[in-house]
Parts: sequence; structure tokens; C-alpha cells
Amino acid sequence: MNAAEPVAPADDASHLLVVDDDRRIRALLSRYLSGQGYRVTTAGDAADARRHLRSFAFDLIVLDVMMPGENGVDFAASLRKESQVPILMLTARSDAFDRVRGLEAGADDYLAKPFEPKELSLRIASILRRAAPPVAKDTGIVTSVRFGDFTFDIERSELRQSDELVKLTDRERQMLRMLALAQGEPVTREALAGEGPPGNERTVDVQINRLRRKIELDSADPAFLQTARGAGYRLVLDR
Repeated sequence: MNAAEPVAPADDASHLLVVDDDRRIRALLSRYLSGQGYRVTTAGDAADARRHLRSFAFDLIVLDVMMPGENGVDFAASLRKESQVPILMLTARSDAFDRVRGLEAGADDYLAKPFEPKELSLRIASILRRAAPPVAKDTGIVTSVRFGDFTFDIERSELRQSDELVKLTDRERQMLRMLALAQGEPVTREALAGEGPPGNERTVDVQINRLRRKIELDSADPAFLQTARGAGYRLVLDR
């Protein structure tokens, strides 16, 4: 990995937490990402990462799957119970089963080792763009939608059930926003996959099922987030 020369991060630079038990990889990632203008903190395991999380607010976590003790998948699942910070998972395993396990645990994206530093940088930038609060524009379009006792604010990408805020990952917010803007029309799996790997329909299905568990009374028989056979998915709105 050819690291860029270190530069002082801007005051508003995104703060990344790199969690990997390999000291050499931590050092390389820290130097490279610092050279890309990010603020970087590193941790050698899940316990170390939790200590940092109690002290800092991070914009994204780069998380290795294979770590001694609590592995990356278990750590991501535990973290998702209390935080929606975006997670990019690094794994030496590239088969679909392990990718799905990571996504089901709450990861927003994954990258198989070995990888090109440029791809890592592009993945991080893509996740941070998706996680950024949307800029409100005077477009004349609807700014919120209702379905059942849920209200989704399109401009803020916030979902509420009655007055309670529903926690969403940044991928769930992005997908729900696309479905809401479609106003009940189907959205294809390819569109919902966004900038993810091409043809990765299984990943979209996993994320849709995870979202259904948050909004449906019976996720096996969805009333709101329905499958549009041959077309993708659609969100059934109140009129």
C-alpha cells in the first residue's frame, strides 16, 4: 500500500476509527487515510474500539472481520443496538455468505482483502456522502410521506413512528428516501443498490428485509414495503 504523504486534516475533516488486530495494517491504513485528509484513530480490537467510542464521535468505522476475541461481525451487531455510525467492513473472505452476515449485522458496505487503497478511499467517500444530511431544496416536491403510523421526512431522512424516532442505518435511510420519492411506484433493485457492486441483488434483499423488520407488523407479509414482482420494491403510502 503506497501511502500518501501525511497532511494536517481540516477542522471539519471526517473522523474515522480503524479497527484491526494487525498492527502493520493499522499503521498503513492510518497513514494512507490521513494522507487523504481524514482524521484517523486506530484500535487493535473491539474492547479498544469501545474505549474510543466513549470518548469521540466518529463519522465512520473501518472494521476488520477476523479479530481475536469478539470478531467484527459480533462487534457490529452489538454496536448497532446503540449507534448508527456507518461501518465499512474489511474481510479476507469474499464469498457471499460472509458478506451477507456482515450486512445483516449492520455493516453498510464491505471490502475484501487484499484491496487497492484507491478503492478503500472511494468506498469511504461514498458511504460518507450517503450518510450526510440531505440539503433541503425548494423543488416543489413532497417533503414527507405517511404509511400507517409512520412518517418519513424526506429532506431530513428521518423516520418516526408516532412521535418516536426510528433508528436507521445510512443505507436504510437512502433506500427509504428513494422509495418515498417514487410515490408508490416500483424502484428497481439496481437503483436501490446505488453505488454498490453490480448485480448484487442478494445484498439489496437483505437490506430490505432488515428495513421491513423495523416498519412491518409481520415482515413475512409486508403491508408497506412490498415486493413488486419483476420490478423491484415499492412503498405503499397513505393517500
